[in-house]
Amino acid sequence: MSATHQIVINPDAFLETDHGRVWTAERNEAAWAWCYAALEQALSRLPRPGRVILVCGIQGSGKTCWIASQPVCPATVYFDAALPGIRHRARIVAIAKQADMPIEAVWIDTPVAIALSRNACRPADQIVPEAAILSVAGQFEPPSLAEGFIRIHVHKGG
Repeated sequence: MSATHQIVINPDAFLETDHGRVWTAERNEAAWAWCYAALEQALSRLPRPGRVILVCGIQGSGKTCWIASQPVCPATVYFDAALPGIRHRARIVAIAKQADMPIEAVWIDTPVAIALSRNACRPADQIVPEAAILSVAGQFEPPSLAEGFIRIHVHKGG
């Protein structure tokens, strides 16, 4: 693993093609399977002590930018996705626990209006439908220690 690059797992990366990001229900399902496998593989190679940081928040909240602003640490894996509910985060937490890696949560808490504005400025193939952002915002459950996180950071985006 390179000490010069962040280790980031994001389902959107698995939706990229030579012609831009392509989303279908089938491709999305496969992207999540690839993400879970990539997380397991990354954790098996991670230097000890290592950690997983699950970065969640509505689409357009600034998750990817926040990760990019963090210092490179070859013993840290970032998981970058909306992950609005406990049920959405549970498998990632379980994979980290199975690998005996501590897992932290970072919630990028951004007002919906700001996320929608940022989303509108994305390249056409990366724009998330407004209804999807509003749906995720409506479902969002703040991460809690009860889920298995050792620490939770709330970053006010915007």
